Amino acid sequence: MRLFGTNGIRGVIGEDFTPDFLAKIGMAIGTYLSEGSTVIAGRDPRVSGDMVQNAVISGLLSTGIDVIDIGIAPTPAVQLYTKNHGDFGLIITASHNPPRFNGVKAIAGDGTELSRNEERKIEDIYQKERFRIVPWDRTGIYSPGGDANSEYVRRILDNVNVEKIKNRKFKVAIDCANGASSLTSPYLLEELGVKVVSLNCQPDGRFPGHESEPKPENLNDLMILVKEGDFDLGVAHDGDADRVIFVDEKGNFIPGDKSLALVAKYILENGDIIVTPVSSSMAIEEIAKMNGAKVVYTKVGAPIVARKMIEVKAKFGGEENGGMIIPEMQYCRDGAMGLAKVLEIMASTGKNLSELINDLPQYHQGKISVPCANNKKDDVLKELEKEFSEENTITIDGVKIVGENWWVLIRPSGTEPIYRIYAEAKTKEKLEELIEKYRKILEEIIQKF
Repeated sequence: MRLFGTNGIRGVIGEDFTPDFLAKIGMAIGTYLSEGSTVIAGRDPRVSGDMVQNAVISGLLSTGIDVIDIGIAPTPAVQLYTKNHGDFGLIITASHNPPRFNGVKAIAGDGTELSRNEERKIEDIYQKERFRIVPWDRTGIYSPGGDANSEYVRRILDNVNVEKIKNRKFKVAIDCANGASSLTSPYLLEELGVKVVSLNCQPDGRFPGHESEPKPENLNDLMILVKEGDFDLGVAHDGDADRVIFVDEKGNFIPGDKSLALVAKYILENGDIIVTPVSSSMAIEEIAKMNGAKVVYTKVGAPIVARKMIEVKAKFGGEENGGMIIPEMQYCRDGAMGLAKVLEIMASTGKNLSELINDLPQYHQGKISVPCANNKKDDVLKELEKEFSEENTITIDGVKIVGENWWVLIRPSGTEPIYRIYAEAKTKEKLEELIEKYRKILEEIIQKF
């Protein structure tokens, strides 16, 4: 039984996530760790956060693990605090999923998300129920933590040219999606001398402003505000703030792969390496070549990208969903660091965001989801591989069909009962044609099972 998906363990409260299940997850993780280890625990503002976190912590304490609870904090803030103060970390978050979901994300002592091999060890302990339950006098100690959010903001400020950004006197509208970034990003912007107007920046686990996924249909208010006001840009985070999405000064939504390509253009130099999943834009490849850099492709998933970056000593990395990994900060997706880096680029070039985006190689991207039960995913993938066996394909993660100036990637989600279709082409017409064609093929294959 696999517990961990692409980004931790996720489930619906009261169905997949029950107190008994969560306590056993804590016991399995605690047993995996050495007795006396210190675990840093943080969470996003979801209504179920206290229940989930307390249940997992009870399991940890029962195995002789000490826990430092840092409260509500962005995922990258928990990762940084874990690296600096703990042996292991746990983040209670379901990121962009609807509020009925929650999740448990495991963090290694170096601040990176746990590798798949280590996840398997925890799964094995859970399945065999080989828990190390300690006597009463060796039970772990629970204590509230320090100010992880302030430490996180200070670390970002150390990694950008603060004075250069301050001199531009930016005006920014930010939408925190009622998530964990409400406690960090507006304050980071103020420290950078930015005039801030905020939307949905009160932590609320019901996500009353809009769903926590930062996609165009959820950011209408932000786009209208920026378009009608005198703003330099708009910024949006997902629920746990490991991603950042931008709106240019004209109110246009900027897809995450474009901001990834933008930062790559100004970070990469001759001989550098950028790591990114097979779902990323062809613009990344063009930019890397222009800068004399090399692209290394991986499966989709921030932990996979981050660990490959460490392995190949990459200068930069990230995903097409707004997740940037900047090594001088830390090896994880970091929404606020990505925000600060884009402001630094704007300040250094003197250009506005629309100009910077227009200077990039131009492609059109799309992404849709198709429902597929988890128990069908493997059979569907095998059928997809047969279906496209005579095409030019890449099977690092799912099936990627590559044509001339276009590609389509069909892969099972690691966090939800769906398949995702990613596509890219030089024209909108070709993009729409590709998405419709491969959606029909995928739906027909799913129906077979």
